[in-house]
Amino acid sequence: MGGAKGEEKPSGADDCCYQFGNKSAFDLKAPKKSPLALRMFVFAMTMLCGISICSMCMKQLGSDGWSRIVKIEVVEQPCNKSTVPPSEVQFVHYPQPIAYSREECKCNPVRFFAIISSQRSGSGWFETLLNSHVNVSSNGEIFSTKERRSNISSIIKTLDRVYNLDWNSSASKNECTAAVGFKWMLNQGLVANHVDVVDYFNQRGVSAIFLFRRNLLRQLVSQLANNHDRYLKQLNGTHKAHVHTKHEVMLCNLCFNWASIASAVSELVTRFDLRLICSQATILAKYKPRLNTTTLIWQLKQADEYTRDALENLKSTRHITIYYEDLILNRTKLFDVLDFLQVPRRKLVSRHVKIHTEPLSEHIENWDEVYSALNGTQYESFLNAADYII
Repeated sequence: MGGAKGEEKPSGADDCCYQFGNKSAFDLKAPKKSPLALRMFVFAMTMLCGISICSMCMKQLGSDGWSRIVKIEVVEQPCNKSTVPPSEVQFVHYPQPIAYSREECKCNPVRFFAIISSQRSGSGWFETLLNSHVNVSSNGEIFSTKERRSNISSIIKTLDRVYNLDWNSSASKNECTAAVGFKWMLNQGLVANHVDVVDYFNQRGVSAIFLFRRNLLRQLVSQLANNHDRYLKQLNGTHKAHVHTKHEVMLCNLCFNWASIASAVSELVTRFDLRLICSQATILAKYKPRLNTTTLIWQLKQADEYTRDALENLKSTRHITIYYEDLILNRTKLFDVLDFLQVPRRKLVSRHVKIHTEPLSEHIENWDEVYSALNGTQYESFLNAADYII
């Protein structure tokens, strides 16, 4: 009996207390399962939200945004300028164009320049020579458009585009350009804004190439002939300031040297009219202006003073002065320009054809009157100067 009592199980009430009243059992089991599951759930939801937010950001940013981030990272990498002499640091630049990346050439230094000249001074021919250099980009007469030179703000905005390598033209070498510039005529806002232009050139380290013509009489004849064609449009209804096709260069050079080879090709002349072969240059050269001898000396003096004043106003810039006649007679003068721009010396070529290739007596209708008017004056040397020889 006593053993049986010792083995009796607890009553129903006691059993209830055994199952649910045991505090140690309740405290150990319930807290273990509930917080762990909750943590896993919260972690999973956090991961899903994070992935969703990242996905939305990626879609909004897009490929362009990533490319901008890459560009910013590239920009922040400085180029090594330690090899640049201190005196040259102002004139050495590392443009970062908006339209494209300079890629492997981003640390190639670039020089800024401007060809300062006046109409019919050989600047078109000179610019094509420079552009034949693989590392030089001269972008033409960009201020021939009046809107770009309407005020100094427009001028500076245009200059910034050119020197940031964001000006698109057929001359652009883009990535590996070592010298970039353009052609600027004195009467295209340059003289009128010379103070601000000089300040800009000096602050931005722009070098000026002054290109002018000594023989102002020849320049005047060329200007009058060009104006004549601008109004009459003699070449199939179009105005052409220059003749510069490869075919015409080869054939017109034959025309220009005709006197020395006439005997050797006399038979060829009977079959072909070389003047027709060189039709464009010939047509443009046919016009002979009649000069007003009463005002001629005054015109020459005005042109001379205009150029001298411009040079005086721009002389505080880093510059080199060259003359068309010197380039015609001595092509090695081009090396002086390349050295000035700090680019490697190369043979420079041009497809331009010189239109007026004869002595002035063959290009001026009233030559005798002009000769009498200038003979014995300070402009007498213009009468016989042979700068037409190529």
